[in-house]
Amino acid sequence: MSKIGIVIEREYLERVKKKSFIITTILMPILMLALMMAPAAIMLFVDSSESKVLVVDNSKMIAQKLKDREDVKFELAHDITLDSALNREDVSSVLVIPANVINAQRSTLKLYSNGPSSITTESAITDQVNSIIETERLKKYNIENLDTILSEVSSNVALSTVRNDKEDEEAMSSGFSYAIGIGMAFILYMFLLIYGQMVMTSIIEEKGNRVLEVVVSSVKPAQLMMGKIIGVALVAVTQMVLWGILLSLMSAFVLPAVMPADAMADIAAVQSGNIDAVSDPSSLSMIQGVAMLGEVGRIISLVGLMTLFLIGGFLIYSSIFAAIGSAVDNIQDASQLTSVAVFPIIFGIIFAMVAASDPTGSVAFWMSMFPLTSPMVMVARIPFGIPAWEIILSLALLIAGFIFMVWLAGKIYRVGIFMYGKKPTIKEVIRWTRYK
Repeated sequence: MSKIGIVIEREYLERVKKKSFIITTILMPILMLALMMAPAAIMLFVDSSESKVLVVDNSKMIAQKLKDREDVKFELAHDITLDSALNREDVSSVLVIPANVINAQRSTLKLYSNGPSSITTESAITDQVNSIIETERLKKYNIENLDTILSEVSSNVALSTVRNDKEDEEAMSSGFSYAIGIGMAFILYMFLLIYGQMVMTSIIEEKGNRVLEVVVSSVKPAQLMMGKIIGVALVAVTQMVLWGILLSLMSAFVLPAVMPADAMADIAAVQSGNIDAVSDPSSLSMIQGVAMLGEVGRIISLVGLMTLFLIGGFLIYSSIFAAIGSAVDNIQDASQLTSVAVFPIIFGIIFAMVAASDPTGSVAFWMSMFPLTSPMVMVARIPFGIPAWEIILSLALLIAGFIFMVWLAGKIYRVGIFMYGKKPTIKEVIRWTRYK
């Protein structure tokens, strides 16, 4: 086995054998699935608290038309003063409606709450009061059969987005594409930071123990640096591939088992392109998103592309972290130089959020081509189905950026591992790159 292969094997096996690696690899997909299903489970199994609202209606036209909901109950206050109403301990809050609420262009309701107020209670009040006011104002126009007319003209359309630039019609959900893109970008953000700093910490520890002085007597500094980078990169790739396998298995077997039969029928209709067969058009976006999660092929494709950008991004940033680790003697001294690697990663996740909001915009395009930000930005765009040539070009530029960064970091590394006792400045590190 070559010398660099020995370094790679040592770095890889040292990390994948740890219990922490095994536990996080197994638990993370389960946690991700639980987080995706948690909102639905909470809505199904958790009872919301009931709020009782005492209504003091000075207009005499609103309170009697307020309708109770499961979580909000209304009680009309009859012939009592505001002070008396506020002293009631058997109600959650007191709603005061002004006398001119129907005719006033702008009016403010007051809600006196006996404790924290919930957004669901406030929304239930404002939505109903606004609807009642609008109905009362329309009555002034003396239109016959007004209720029938309003019910007939009422509309509740659902938007189904279909890709027209594909050979086969493909339904898509922008909301879920946004969520998946942001989720993938954050995973890469986490991997680049954690595993990149892992490379730096390993070098600092070996340098502090004087192990590097022994190792470089038989291995070239460039080989040692590449061995460490590739070894840790393989650990990250192993974890990513295992996550992809576990998520695919969950998508193929767990998701159909936990979803209701009618929901699975809607999902099957969306996956077959028969959108009109969906039972509840208002929930079409949610169904399209779950249908995306149920497509094993799409999950494999997304995880595969994310792994490619993880490899490219990690090789760039781990080279920077390796150069930083070689230049200092301890973790404390590395803090100043670490910003050189951390800031581009932070900018990458910021631009990833912009790209997920507007995947075809100029900012999203150019930031997905710049090697230091492309890993996070491009994976945020991929779920939207961007052209393949953009992905290929971004990967090509990422590889070119990696080659340049490894060459630059190697020049710093071969000097830095022999420097002790003084924390170098950024100017000194730049000067090391000019040594032959």
